[in-house]
Amino acid sequence: MKTAKQKNGRTPSTPRVKQERSSNGNGVAEHVEAPAARLPVLKTYKIYIGGKFPRTESGRYYLLKDPKGQPIANMCLCSRKDFRDAVVAARAAFAGWAKRTAYNRGQILYRIAEMLEGRSEQFISELTQTGVATSVATAEVQIAIDRVLYYAGWADKYQQIFSSVNPVASSHFNFSVLEPTGVVSMIAPEQSSLLGLLSVIAPTIAGGNTCIALASTIKPLTAITLSEVLATSDLPGGVINLLTGERKELAEHFASHMDVNATIYCGDDTTELATVRTKAALNVKRVVSYDRNDWMSEDAQSPYFILDTQEVKTTWHPIGV
Repeated sequence: MKTAKQKNGRTPSTPRVKQERSSNGNGVAEHVEAPAARLPVLKTYKIYIGGKFPRTESGRYYLLKDPKGQPIANMCLCSRKDFRDAVVAARAAFAGWAKRTAYNRGQILYRIAEMLEGRSEQFISELTQTGVATSVATAEVQIAIDRVLYYAGWADKYQQIFSSVNPVASSHFNFSVLEPTGVVSMIAPEQSSLLGLLSVIAPTIAGGNTCIALASTIKPLTAITLSEVLATSDLPGGVINLLTGERKELAEHFASHMDVNATIYCGDDTTELATVRTKAALNVKRVVSYDRNDWMSEDAQSPYFILDTQEVKTTWHPIGV
């Protein structure tokens, strides 16, 4: 009988037989240590609302697979109720976050960048699992860290650029200053799952807003890992809330909720964008649309992105009275 051989010419290993003396002293017992086949335990990632990690209210999930069709993890399939809970958390956190000094908001953004740097290898690994080339994943993570630092630096400077003292034909000082819009919902880019997400979140919270973001459906791993970074940073709970799920199911709720003050849509689906704009008109909320694909370019960062979710307040002050 011929012995089976592997392609490299070596015979397959056989289960090891370990001899050990029987406890009753009557001989030697044989114990076979065979490699046991097992199924991996897939992690079920939770969502991030109000600084906590609840499971989706719907009890649904979807199986995330790599480009070869192999399972990676179970992701929560969020519902309208999850979004409503996130809006409540964001609204509760808004007053305290808006009242913080711009310098303190910059400090917290800097702390987030520090923690992203410390876990950069994990983010690179998760991007590669979803089909991103290692070199591209490395570049995306590094630029994402730098982008958070960029807005940390602008947090206490954008007011100086965009505010003004206006000339008026009366005995008054006339000031125009910026204030945060409030609660901002955002549908993040699908392909740039980390950098694109941070590129819309960072300027929004740098300006004093709170937000609810829907992560990429096809590459959500880095978004949930980002929530773990946020939970252990100095960021107050509720300032950033992260959900996972289907864009087509949640887009209209992100735009129609009456306690949301602005909506950011990232993508080039004209039907989805039309739905967002139509639903946003119910309470005349602002809609900001980004249809870019290259989030790695320098054009994808600017203090004008902070201005996108700001309101201008003009104050008159009498003089010479």
